[in-house]
Amino acid sequence: MNKWINVDLAVAAIEDGSTLTLTGSGGGLLEPDELLQALERRFLKTGHPRNLTVVHALGIGDGNGSGLGRLAHAGLVKRVIGGHWVWSSAMQRLAETGEIEAYSFPGGVIATLLREIGAGRPGVITRVGLGTFVDPRISGGKLNSVSTEELVEVMVIDGQEYLRFKPIKIDYAFVLASEADAQGNLTVRHEPADLDLYAVCLAAHNSGGRVIAQVKRKASEPFPPRQVRVPGVMVNATVEVPQQRQCAISAYDPTLSGEARTDVKPEDTPIDPMRLIVAKRAAKELGLHQSVNFGFGFPGAIPALLAAQGRGHEYWGSVEQGIHNGDMLDGAMFGTARNASAILSSVDQFDFYSGGGIDVTFLGMGELDQDGNVNVSQLGSRVVGPGGFMDITQGAKKIVFCGAFEAKGLQVAQKGEGIDIVSPGSIPKLVEKVRHITFSGQQALADGKEVFYVTERAVFKLTPQGVALIEVSQGVDLQRDVLSRMGFAPVLSELPVTHKPARVAS
Repeated sequence: MNKWINVDLAVAAIEDGSTLTLTGSGGGLLEPDELLQALERRFLKTGHPRNLTVVHALGIGDGNGSGLGRLAHAGLVKRVIGGHWVWSSAMQRLAETGEIEAYSFPGGVIATLLREIGAGRPGVITRVGLGTFVDPRISGGKLNSVSTEELVEVMVIDGQEYLRFKPIKIDYAFVLASEADAQGNLTVRHEPADLDLYAVCLAAHNSGGRVIAQVKRKASEPFPPRQVRVPGVMVNATVEVPQQRQCAISAYDPTLSGEARTDVKPEDTPIDPMRLIVAKRAAKELGLHQSVNFGFGFPGAIPALLAAQGRGHEYWGSVEQGIHNGDMLDGAMFGTARNASAILSSVDQFDFYSGGGIDVTFLGMGELDQDGNVNVSQLGSRVVGPGGFMDITQGAKKIVFCGAFEAKGLQVAQKGEGIDIVSPGSIPKLVEKVRHITFSGQQALADGKEVFYVTERAVFKLTPQGVALIEVSQGVDLQRDVLSRMGFAPVLSELPVTHKPARVAS
């Protein structure tokens, strides 16, 4: 039965070598930070618990030490299996230096794996991740040399290849909810998202583990049954945290949680010129009345751009956190929206995505190579992880990657209908071979997907013959600004004659 206890007592029984899973997403969504702080305090004071395995589907933290960053101490953590690492630079460093075992799997796979663990099924069997770095024939999701256990395998069913992500026994779950009632029932009625809350609790409870919930208050009356997201039978202990915030930008905003609507339109936030140029071109790939997903980074600027163009009603938009439509927020609060049409669990959302529920997705692009492979999961030595990137690309019919042509120092300006490259970047992003395969061009071709790569100066398309250059922006010199600054030679047969080198045009 559920017990109401203080935060330090809640974490006191966690044993060395335990496996802990967490709810959360960037911007403080469902982030049980008081519990994580208490666990950090206990470790720094006593040296225990030690050698934890931490499992999380999406990025958790604010980039300044909260969330996953509370656990980023050598000795406290032995292994992390994470979907997205970028919100904790300290944990990234532990992975990069080999002080912890580090794995990264698709965010949707991890969320679904927690559900399958709770249901007693043999892991997740999926086509998500085939041909990428999580495929065991490449690296099996291992991010450093000290990570040696094989957590994923290839299976063949009816002549078709699949990956099986193996189940893990969960000992503890740290979760956040809005309130709990006297029976321990949890509601997220005041939160901007549900995320994988139920799956996280299910995995821990049905593994014989314990669920510890952080809530803002104890409700004086039982909740209406439809408002209960996790029944009290699955909750072992609850900690009341009156100062708990809804998210990083709000103590409580009912328009984020869907409890109220607002006619006040969000203020126009200036968009970086580079992002705006890319967003304008990428948005041309959107058809009428399509189901659309927007990713983090460059694509996060597209919803606001479409709204400014009066096109907000022309599509059905969604993001991996489970949000459908509404005025989608960008930056640190990506994954939330005001005036949303629906808020689903992220597990249900990932089922919708990986099964083919979206027509087109707009995603970020770290590196692109000659085979059409894209890397967003490891940039240089920095561990990033794919988040929901792989789950989304697996199911999407059309994929539009968005990013800058180069990195570090690149500055461009809009000049009429074209652009002016004020200063070039010093780090190439179109390379002979990507460091990490987060998206497999070969697999996309085999699956019959339509794939575009949009940068500020050029647009490319994936073809059976290779990556084809199909557009060059006005003001850009083909040879000087594009071809000479790429790590591979693109196919030029689809480029308009006016932009082709003379030897190709003849």
